[in-house]
Amino acid sequence: MGKPTGFMEYAREVWAEQPPTERIRHYREFHKDIPFERLRLQAARCMDCGIPWCHSHGCPLGNLIPDWNDLLWQNRLPEALELLHHTNNFPEFTGRVCPAPCEKACTLSLNDDPVSIKLIECEIIDRGFEAGLVQSRPPRIETGKRVAIIGSGPAGLAAAQQLRRAGHTVTVFERDDEPGGLLRFGIPDFKLEKHRIRRRIEQMQAEGVEFECGVDAGEDISANYLTRHFDAILLACGAKTPRNLDIPGRNLPGVHYAMDFLSQNNRLVSGLPVAQEQLISARGKRVVVIGGGDTGSDCVGTSIRQGATHVLQIEVLPKPREHAGTSNPSWPDWPNILRTSTSHEEGCERRWGISTSEFKGSGRVEEMVIEEADWNFEAGKPPAMTPRPETRSTIKADLVLLAMGFVHIEHGRLVRELGVELDQRGNVRCDTMGATSVPGVFTAGDSALGASLVVRAIATGRKAAIGMDRYLTGDSLLPDTTLLW
Repeated sequence: MGKPTGFMEYAREVWAEQPPTERIRHYREFHKDIPFERLRLQAARCMDCGIPWCHSHGCPLGNLIPDWNDLLWQNRLPEALELLHHTNNFPEFTGRVCPAPCEKACTLSLNDDPVSIKLIECEIIDRGFEAGLVQSRPPRIETGKRVAIIGSGPAGLAAAQQLRRAGHTVTVFERDDEPGGLLRFGIPDFKLEKHRIRRRIEQMQAEGVEFECGVDAGEDISANYLTRHFDAILLACGAKTPRNLDIPGRNLPGVHYAMDFLSQNNRLVSGLPVAQEQLISARGKRVVVIGGGDTGSDCVGTSIRQGATHVLQIEVLPKPREHAGTSNPSWPDWPNILRTSTSHEEGCERRWGISTSEFKGSGRVEEMVIEEADWNFEAGKPPAMTPRPETRSTIKADLVLLAMGFVHIEHGRLVRELGVELDQRGNVRCDTMGATSVPGVFTAGDSALGASLVVRAIATGRKAAIGMDRYLTGDSLLPDTTLLW
């Protein structure tokens, strides 16, 4: 695959980026494309390893990474794009927001820098769009079956496109006023500009997918209506119940869930209305972000762009080890090492092993009471945290953003009236093809997995589409390449 000696001849290259002092002045994406010939050399680094764990272990979609690397090296962009789309409906999304577990599973990462898989994937699709190679694909045969998809995040969109191409009539119901789910209202524009989502929605509409936005399934339309008017239903609502921090002072003004802050800012950037009395702004404030994951990082970058005077991100878990070498200690699995995002590079203080015990303030949050925490990771037992009272201190905070993840799907009227069984974590229980305990009702994405990666959401959406196609017609010709469930 690629050039047999390419990995020995060419060094790894990634996108060049705008300096932090420039990019914090706007919300646009800030990486710079590389020339095509240099991109081909990156694809040439894909060695004929014989054990391509990048797609068999590292990628939930089962992307055929060595194959499209080889095609790109041969200057066959249309074929590379076709192969990329065979397993992934939206590579322009995953190429931007996926953390790329495929690269950690790359054989080269054992003792060298891995192939720049994420860059290559994103450049293939971007250049495909520029060349007019991405076209709508309406079905040739209509089945007469009607499908309702609840939620238009990556799982719902992937399932919708697959089911429509199989010939079913597909209607996507979305509670917000535009489709996209987490992609649209959760991920900041500096990571994913929203015109890329609109472009895909237009493609899907040209294929015949119908979108009904501003419709809260379970409230505006009942479960009974859905079961009477549709032959199958997919729950792809996402795990939207955020993890709370139930401590004294939690209800003080100025303490907010991260997604409320991020979704509101996305609306402002897009020129959508936001009630001024509900505005959450970091301008001129000391911001504390609680939670060390991607959502917390997004809050950091957004707060800096809004004009925060200081941003502190704290994490209750201990600081991961800093791995400065080139080998991957847990190959082909995802290594637990310290990661610094582009948002962190823009100016952020970070602390680990910090437990928050109280919010304090007169009328609104002004301080946080914190303690250092010790952890016990004894084999066979759940991790145990022990706060150290002697380290108790207070820190100033004008705005606190809770970015501690999500626990499960919202248990609203739709879930209750459909009567689907839930698992012990509160997610919708399903089989390997997304089928729930109720015949004709399927689930995908975070509704089934809990909060996870966009690439996994797309994978489960494609998997559920196959299950629904089989349920509706008795068989399915949709490609089954995913590695989940």
